[in-house]
Amino acid sequence: MKHSFSITRSTNPKQKPNPDKLVFGETFTDHMFIMDYSKDKGWHDGRIVPYGPISLEPAAAVFQYAIEMFEGMKAYRTDTGKVQLFRPDMNIKRTNNTNDRICVPRIDPDLMLDAIKAIVDFDRDWIPDRPGTSLYIRPFIIADEPYLGVHPAKHFLFIIILSPVGSYYGVGGGSNQLPATKIYVEDKYARTAVGGTGAAKIGANYVISLKAQEEAAEKGYDQVLWLDSAEKKYVQEIGTSNAFFVINNEVITAPLDDGTILPGITRDSCLALLRKWGIPCSERPLTIEAVYQAAEDGTLNEVFASGTAAVISPVGEICWKGKKIPVKTGPIAQRLYDELTGIQTGKIPDTMGWTVEVEKI
Repeated sequence: MKHSFSITRSTNPKQKPNPDKLVFGETFTDHMFIMDYSKDKGWHDGRIVPYGPISLEPAAAVFQYAIEMFEGMKAYRTDTGKVQLFRPDMNIKRTNNTNDRICVPRIDPDLMLDAIKAIVDFDRDWIPDRPGTSLYIRPFIIADEPYLGVHPAKHFLFIIILSPVGSYYGVGGGSNQLPATKIYVEDKYARTAVGGTGAAKIGANYVISLKAQEEAAEKGYDQVLWLDSAEKKYVQEIGTSNAFFVINNEVITAPLDDGTILPGITRDSCLALLRKWGIPCSERPLTIEAVYQAAEDGTLNEVFASGTAAVISPVGEICWKGKKIPVKTGPIAQRLYDELTGIQTGKIPDTMGWTVEVEKI
């Protein structure tokens, strides 16, 4: 690594959780990474410290004006004991694109990657080795400068925390059938708009989705399918995941050109694999009416979502304006899931150059 960081080892290590009973995002490792930013020094003083509370003033800009961003990625332990990341360059690129959008200073890509490798290596004993498990990595930036007044902050903290997580489904890949989710089409609330922050990974995009998600859950649905905010016509994302529709054997997903869709790393990986396999795919606008018409004429082959947490999540039912349509679970979603998880865990050779080893220091 090009960068080195100070280390303060925890004097009170935790008992590691049962790897067969891991719950997503509820258990955290012994240590975390912290680095400061100031206008005169830039990003500096990167350090590994015991995981624990951080002290912020009540007037910190993260509280008053929601100046923050975050990322989500994973580290995987292979059958040979090697630890590897999946496309971290894409997460780092998205971090800096988000930073640009919300007036947060950019981080040197090599510095961020070294920080991720350092904390993952230091707590590598926390990485579970059961099928379907991984170490979830949450880098985030908050403005800790105390002030009242709407303007960019001058002081920030970059923090990385780690959480051992189990399979999103509770099953492994391979021949296991992925369970289908039920999706409610949201046509009342808006998630984002052209010119907004849909392409940035910030907490504000998620908190405004909670009400719709809550109401969908009350109706018995697992996730929300968002429509565009202007016309409530075009399909966008499924909850916190990118959406894919297979119609007449063509895989269709919403385009990124208007800035309303989060550029998912798994989304990009799916498109790359589909093109490699010669499966027709396109990034273009698709109306919810067209989805329902395809269901009626029998050309809606399958629907699935992609994201870091679940990788691939098939959709088995969609409800829009009270009309429910069943969706078949097709082979494309399963093939993508098997290929991606196989590459991530080292069970399938990485011919795409997507994995990065975290070497033991």
